[in-house]
Amino acid sequence: MGFFVKSMRNIKLTIAYDGTNYRGWQSQGGRHSNTVQQTIEEALKIIFLKKPRLIGSGRTDAGVHALAQTANFKIDNPIRPDKLKAALNGLLPKDIAILNVEDVASDFHARFDVLSKTYVYCILPLKSKTAFVSSWAWCIRHPLDLSMMRREANALLGRHDFRSFQASDRTKRHSVVALKRVEIKRVKDQTGFPFLRGLDLVTIELEASGFLRNMVRNIAGTLVDVGRGKFKKGELAKILKKRDRRSAGFCAPSCGLYLVDVAYEK
Repeated sequence: MGFFVKSMRNIKLTIAYDGTNYRGWQSQGGRHSNTVQQTIEEALKIIFLKKPRLIGSGRTDAGVHALAQTANFKIDNPIRPDKLKAALNGLLPKDIAILNVEDVASDFHARFDVLSKTYVYCILPLKSKTAFVSSWAWCIRHPLDLSMMRREANALLGRHDFRSFQASDRTKRHSVVALKRVEIKRVKDQTGFPFLRGLDLVTIELEASGFLRNMVRNIAGTLVDVGRGKFKKGELAKILKKRDRRSAGFCAPSCGLYLVDVAYEK
């Protein structure tokens, strides 16, 4: 008499979410942690009658959004990817959407296999206060010198110790990162941002091998200070070399930050 052995599948999810109402991506333990990971895991538990461990490509902080977060989990269930996508989207709240579900190699790891990540920070220059959009972009009422911001941002390119742009805490962490690309643009109808359609935005786009906690927000806040004339020419390179968080600008609000791409080997 033979035995039927269920094969363990490794399933990759591509996820979009509005982070406004969540305490970030990563589960913080407890039943009411209200994170994106916890919310998806609870939906998976309803489908599979057990809760698989969901591995994300990395953390996003409270209030940060994602257009293409990735995660994987393992399960011994034959459900088709399209059926799982439909089931998850039927259970998840309206501010979380599963964009794609696919089977991947058994050794695929959403975090450790990342080649690079791309974040976009959205700034909306305004002449007067608005009651809307504030959950999706940083609304500021100061003119910005984009040429100056671009020149200074070039100092960040390459492999550096980004301790000056790392969250200030007492935990010692590896702080060397390879920043592959930084682009500062004035755009309208930014691709992938239909909820900001018709608005004249300033975007700061960064691609790196990885990011430190609050790194993009600290860079964005410092570049805005550059654009406002608070830092002199060549100051950003000096800030980088100081490796001291106190030397850089303030941390930009989480509402304007989006994880837009996570790249893996094809």
